[in-house]
Amino acid sequence: MKDRFASLIRIAPWAHLTVEDLVGRILRQICVLFLTLAILVPVTTDGQASTVLVVTGSSMPGALYLLWNDEYHKQQPGVQVRYLPEGSGVGATRVLTGTGDFGGGDAPIPEKELKGSTAKIVELPTVLIGIVVVYNLPSVSGELQLSGPVLANIFLGKITVWNDQALVKLNPDVKLPALPIQVLHRSAGKGSSYIFSDFLSKASPEFLARAGRSESPNWPVGATAGRSQDMAEKVAATSGAIGYTELNMAGKASLRMASIRNADGEFVKPSPHSIAAAAKALTSKTTDDFRISLTNAPGKDSYPISSFTWFYVPAVAKDSQRGRAVSEYLKWVYTSGEKIAQEQGYPPLPDELLAKVVAKAETIR
Repeated sequence: MKDRFASLIRIAPWAHLTVEDLVGRILRQICVLFLTLAILVPVTTDGQASTVLVVTGSSMPGALYLLWNDEYHKQQPGVQVRYLPEGSGVGATRVLTGTGDFGGGDAPIPEKELKGSTAKIVELPTVLIGIVVVYNLPSVSGELQLSGPVLANIFLGKITVWNDQALVKLNPDVKLPALPIQVLHRSAGKGSSYIFSDFLSKASPEFLARAGRSESPNWPVGATAGRSQDMAEKVAATSGAIGYTELNMAGKASLRMASIRNADGEFVKPSPHSIAAAAKALTSKTTDDFRISLTNAPGKDSYPISSFTWFYVPAVAKDSQRGRAVSEYLKWVYTSGEKIAQEQGYPPLPDELLAKVVAKAETIR
């Protein structure tokens, strides 16, 4: 147990962190210790031992996962699922190193990390998400239209004011102000950055070369937002800001969202319908490991910054009882859980794809 705890606390070069980030990191490490205790120490409910499944992952679908976990516990009081929204990168690391029962993330685990792990991991899509470009322009009444190349140049620091001619050309009916663009991006290890940088890398070879397709792009400009909630709050509080977050989160925060030009040249608003259209367009190309990019999908109705969000699950659990609990939870997720997700505004997985995911989930032991 001592070695297990020691692996969770790492001495890191924290001198460059803000007080906000430092406090958040310390609190997350404390939470991980408590969650590890949940694995090692049985919980009792009405005198009966309860299995506590520990999950670490992305904060973007965190609210949905917490709702899932509450609803599942009501139906299965003997099982609790505790979710810690630390980010996609951390979710992958935890499951690869055997800390926690499974993980969650908004990007496929890098091939190098999968090959370097002794554990066989199954990556299962849970719901569809859309990364939306959010902005704060109080003086602008019209809705913005943006393209991948222009967005890439904004996040590379090549377009620095809102009335740049490239933006004016995309928005001829909108009076854009001579206001500096305040770029905001997520901190390292975030799935939303992977999805967004994947789209920008397809649109701009320069972005791919300079920033890269990654959960931790090499952003040349911009301020950092740690959590998805931090991004929403900073965009709302900063005049001239531009950032990116998940569709439902942006809607709840009442943030303005841009329409994005897709592969067919259409400017498409982010919505459950347009995100589902992107997934449907590529369902036939989905492989058995579900490692497919949905960004810039074909089809005039496809929203171009769409993606799955995944569960990272060990194919075989170290403990058979916990493995059975995970398997039963997944069965519930892909039936009742999917219905709850739709009620919360998430587009459903296409039927053909859902059938493949269910079949794969049934192999978990």
